[in-house]
Amino acid sequence: MERSLSIDTPDLAAAQALIKPGGFGLNLDYAGQEVLAVSRPIANMSWVLIRKITREEALSATDTRLTTLLVIFVLMIVGTTVSIVAVWRHGSSLRATQAAANMKVALERFENLSKFMRVVTNNQRNAIIAVDGETKYSFANETAAIEAGILPEEMMGKTMAAIMGPLKAQEYAAINKNVLKNFERESHTLSFGDEDSEKTDGPDAFQMVQADFVPLRGDRDFPPAVLMVLNDITELTHERRRSEKMLRGLINTLVSVVDRRDPFSANHSARVAEVGSCIASEMGLTEIHTKTVDIAGSLMNLGKIFISTELLTKAGDLTPEERAILGNAYMVTVELLQNVTFEGPVVETIRQLGETWDGSGPLGLKEEETLVTARVLAVANTFVGMVTPRAYRGGMPFQKVADILMQETGTKLDRKAVTALVNFLENRGGNRRWVHFSDPPPEKNSSD
Repeated sequence: MERSLSIDTPDLAAAQALIKPGGFGLNLDYAGQEVLAVSRPIANMSWVLIRKITREEALSATDTRLTTLLVIFVLMIVGTTVSIVAVWRHGSSLRATQAAANMKVALERFENLSKFMRVVTNNQRNAIIAVDGETKYSFANETAAIEAGILPEEMMGKTMAAIMGPLKAQEYAAINKNVLKNFERESHTLSFGDEDSEKTDGPDAFQMVQADFVPLRGDRDFPPAVLMVLNDITELTHERRRSEKMLRGLINTLVSVVDRRDPFSANHSARVAEVGSCIASEMGLTEIHTKTVDIAGSLMNLGKIFISTELLTKAGDLTPEERAILGNAYMVTVELLQNVTFEGPVVETIRQLGETWDGSGPLGLKEEETLVTARVLAVANTFVGMVTPRAYRGGMPFQKVADILMQETGTKLDRKAVTALVNFLENRGGNRRWVHFSDPPPEKNSSD
């Protein structure tokens, strides 16, 4: 009762009671403790009665309940969390177990598929390899490994230059670069070495390869690559060219039979074949078409072996019947070669030799209904026939023949073929190359 404080002491419970009698609030007592205080004024007196109680005493039961609720709530949260974690771990464990099982199955399938693909590729006659953009091997079958002389596993990670040599690797790498750039499949026929070389083994030996290049998309573990399927056709090429030489020898033998019987027609077939091949090349025709013109031109006069020597060498005027016999000799050739198989339409080309652009020929074919090889051969045959001397006339000048051929375009002859011939004569040296066509045949000795 002896302690006193100023009435303006902040939050003093006694001061608040004097200022606001009858009020209630949470303030401080003289000891500085938080108290709950309520005041009532005493009637007819200047006294104010204050009743106070400490906060701890007033809120102890409430704090106890709040603490209990907080503990229960925390325990519930912990329990719920533990349950969720347990359920999650159990689910994760199940999913992990299932994922592991699925991964094991997928791995087994991949291994089986890899083994299957390995068995398939190893039984192929073609070399099958895969290389990335830096030409490093990522796959090779046994055929490729046998050609390289090492095991397939030893090829992995090495460059093509280290396995097959720099020359081949450089050519393959250029194609692979273009394949990866455009990401489109390509096919090429490549030759390495000199075909006429006597070497049959080693890096300098001749080799012909038919190759397919297939782009492969990359993934996280492997960069984009190119699958190369290499088919060595060297032996097939040699056999084909040997067959072509044999066929050419046979053709030359047959042609020589006709040439011996008619000195004025000597070399006519060979010249038609040569001129026809030049026209076909000038027109940009395919290799098969060019070969067809060559062989058909060489064989077109084979039917003349059934025409008498007297008629072939007749110097006087020919009757219409005799001209018809000579003009239709190519159809006899068709009958002789009917059952012979050629790479191109040789027999049909000879059959259509007499067709014209306007359709007035014996078969009635017009314009492009006639094989392009037959149209080319017709121009070559007409040209050689005009510039070459015959028993009944001399050879005509090249320029005059060219003018006549141009006049007959659109009616008898194909303009494209005639234009190609004229261009070859004037701009490709044809006039100089074939000037000897106008030379008369050498006279036979009495002993011949």
